[in-house]
Amino acid sequence: MTESNWFILAIIIYMLAMLAIGYWSYRQTDEYDEYMLAGRKLGPFTAALSAGASDMSGWLLMGLPGALFVTGMSELWIAIGLLIGCWASWKLVAPRLRSYTEIADNSITLPSFFENRLDDKTHVLRVASAVIILVFFTFYISSGMVSGGRYFESTFGGDYLTGMMLVAFVTVAYTFIGGFMAVAYTDVVQGTIMFLALLIVPVVAYFTLSDTASLTDWATTQAYGPWDNGNPDYFNMISGVSIAAIIGNLAWGLGYFGQPHIVVRYMALTNTHEAKNGRRIGIFWMFLCIVGATAVAIVGTAFFGADPTIHVTDQENFETIFLDMGRILFHPLVAGLILTAVLAAIMSTLSSQLLVVSSALIEDLFKLFKKELPSNQTMINLSRTAVVAVSLVAAAMAINPSDSILGLVAFAWAGFGSAFGPLMLASLYWRRLNMPGAISGMVVGAVVSFGWGMTPALADQMYEMVPGFIAASLALYVVSIMTQPPADYVVEEFDTATQLHEVAADNPEMDMEEAAEIVLEEENSTGTNVTTSENPWK
Repeated sequence: MTESNWFILAIIIYMLAMLAIGYWSYRQTDEYDEYMLAGRKLGPFTAALSAGASDMSGWLLMGLPGALFVTGMSELWIAIGLLIGCWASWKLVAPRLRSYTEIADNSITLPSFFENRLDDKTHVLRVASAVIILVFFTFYISSGMVSGGRYFESTFGGDYLTGMMLVAFVTVAYTFIGGFMAVAYTDVVQGTIMFLALLIVPVVAYFTLSDTASLTDWATTQAYGPWDNGNPDYFNMISGVSIAAIIGNLAWGLGYFGQPHIVVRYMALTNTHEAKNGRRIGIFWMFLCIVGATAVAIVGTAFFGADPTIHVTDQENFETIFLDMGRILFHPLVAGLILTAVLAAIMSTLSSQLLVVSSALIEDLFKLFKKELPSNQTMINLSRTAVVAVSLVAAAMAINPSDSILGLVAFAWAGFGSAFGPLMLASLYWRRLNMPGAISGMVVGAVVSFGWGMTPALADQMYEMVPGFIAASLALYVVSIMTQPPADYVVEEFDTATQLHEVAADNPEMDMEEAAEIVLEEENSTGTNVTTSENPWK
């Protein structure tokens, strides 16, 4: 059997497993909120691996190793920023958001949460946030499809377009039929594959080196990849890197507060206590994955540099280094199974993003203009249609990619982080936030990030996340202070959500609905909260 046939067999096994999970999830999904949020029954392990796998994408196995291989350890500032941001997001956002969405009219999407949090009866906040999701996720989804095409180019020497379409088809298929539950449980499998592959490949590659001692200085003194005489500053995280670049790379961590496909996992947790366990599991998984990706790049310099008979397929961005190492090192069947880690990364993120965009179209836009809502089954079918429609647009963009995978991800990541990050933190921690401030912050963040990222002279000096996040925070604060404060019942609901968070944290085994009933009973008995017809939770 040829190498390609072994690879095909491995991929068929993987694809069938993903479709089987999708079908199983389809059998478990009867209600619309189950399709969109799995009935809010995710445990910490599932939520943590699902968030990690959907977050990392092909960037972890292709973009990051490629950047480290070419530039050196100065690119690690991105990974450090992401690790800190991931921890902070699980710590600051996850438990409070889970509590607040229970109070805020049982919100199941980010736009609906923002609208319910501020009681925006004009729906401007919801529509604007849904549009931002559609715009930036189109770029994000396109980056995943680009990863799929390059995967097939490297693995099979095949056609980019064919590979891109195949990955897109299977991902859309299991997302289409199984919804959030399928996405979450396939993420667990995919996250496990990514974790194991990133640890196995660099370790095996290391022991194949004829002179392992040379690994510490090969990248700095010997020819490899784009360097004829090595990169003297390869292991130096500071030399040749401006303060602006370090700040910009660390600022990737700010993006975690506003990524819709990540924070939706927090909404789906069983209770707020699970956020603590989820944080521990998620950070441990992410740390070891980053260590593995870094090891791939370091070992790769000597692995490819010492043997002129092998080379990295992608000679421009060197983003196929992990794929090529796995293909060269292992028996084709084993290599095929390891290489599915990249498919796992690509497909886990694609499926999460497709579902979020689907919810933006149906939950946040369609339902606003439909006076009488269709049945649950009709809503599910509409969501499935939206998944297909968005995937077609993203595929059209990915046919002729104009940027690297890391570049596409960076642009979308900054857009979401700037538009939604400051608003998320203010929504959960600032009682004075009002609707004009929220809209101003969100729009300013999106516009500044988009404009900065589209202007090469600015983007080359500083990552657009920094000016976008700062501008959004200032706009949000200044406009909120200069305009009328929020209505009393909005502030009261904020206090209720804060109290629910505290009750749920003190009673980790308690169901969220039960905790909410206790909070309401306490308020009614003490008269600390005014019941009004304008407050939807009351």
